[in-house]
Amino acid sequence: MLSLTDNQYQIQGIPLLDLAEKYGTPLYVYDTDRMQLQLKRLQEAFSGLPVRFKYACKALTNINILRLLHGWGVGIDAVSWEEVETAFRAGIPAQDIIMTPNCVSFSEVAQVVEKGVLVNIDNLSLLEQFGDHYGSKVPCCLRLNPHVVAGGNPQIQTGHIDSKFGISIYQLRHLLRIVENYQIQVIGLHMHTGSDIVDYRSFLQAAEVVYEAASHFSELQFMDFGSGFKVPYHPGQSETNIVELGQEVKKSFSSFCQKYGRDLELWFEPGKFFVSEAGYFLVTTNVVKQTPSTIFAGVNSGQNHLLRPMFYKSHHEILNITNPTGKPRIYNVVGYICEEDTFAIDRRIPSIKEGDVLCFLNAGAYCFSMSSNYNSRIKPAEVLLHKQQDYLIRKRENLEDLFRNQVIVDFESSQ
Repeated sequence: MLSLTDNQYQIQGIPLLDLAEKYGTPLYVYDTDRMQLQLKRLQEAFSGLPVRFKYACKALTNINILRLLHGWGVGIDAVSWEEVETAFRAGIPAQDIIMTPNCVSFSEVAQVVEKGVLVNIDNLSLLEQFGDHYGSKVPCCLRLNPHVVAGGNPQIQTGHIDSKFGISIYQLRHLLRIVENYQIQVIGLHMHTGSDIVDYRSFLQAAEVVYEAASHFSELQFMDFGSGFKVPYHPGQSETNIVELGQEVKKSFSSFCQKYGRDLELWFEPGKFFVSEAGYFLVTTNVVKQTPSTIFAGVNSGQNHLLRPMFYKSHHEILNITNPTGKPRIYNVVGYICEEDTFAIDRRIPSIKEGDVLCFLNAGAYCFSMSSNYNSRIKPAEVLLHKQQDYLIRKRENLEDLFRNQVIVDFESSQ
């Protein structure tokens, strides 16, 4: 975890400035100690239950992260055949993967089913195609929309009535007719109310809706409650109380299993919870620019590398790791992209000068994985800190990577 020792920010005893010098900036850095701590917190919160965790790998898809988490007993929740292939390349077997796609074609579903991966189906049209093609031969899971919102930011909620995700609980009768007509083998029910669960009582309310639906399915092996556990982005900000949530889920799930007539497994699919606080993003200050009203700290990155502040209005704490104890001043931290790519407005940060290295916190989830080559900028390197050693797990792109798949056409000779 991050500490300030001898005026240097360090992780696992390794100074962040040393990493910036060794690998250059922009640079993503990930701390495996934090990931293990988050897993331990979940294991303790839900101890006593037959629980399995599936990492929502869209949060951070680096193969090395997947390998480590699987080595700790965590499976994979994928959302595309490409993520399934990434998991395979990480050495993860099909039985430890579930695919939860949205708005995909049946051909993509078939592509992963043929490799032995369980699919979570979230619309009636796809379910009919699945039943017509596989009948009772291939099991599946069903993603239900309980129409309960358990989070805060409406941009990352998936349980409301207008959501594109899941089969509406109000369509249960239609769903059951499809399952019966095609003799579909449903072995799991899934829900995901969205990210940043604020009030876990809403989460439990949604679970009750799915419990009730389960009475119509006799072959269930597990219930999948997704995730959405909130992590703090501001100092002192609240997070999902997973200890209390665990206690309440134990009671409700045990009661459900008793009524159902046998014990089922309980699955969760954390993504952000595992890796968000384990990630750090290092950038170098290109320019300090003062206008009549604002001081801008312009850095050598932008929305091409870290989109969340612009896309979700998300907050990332920013440290000046070159001058950690300097006198704070008020800055707008902005990027070098030809857009209004503002990372932070009116942020108190120890005095910044050109050349200083800044560090963004909570940069492990939906940060590198949402990066792009906008403005023809190259993507940064990724470094993993594990057992007090630093490992390069993704090379920095170079200019040739931008042109690798472009095809130069000789227009003159083609006429």
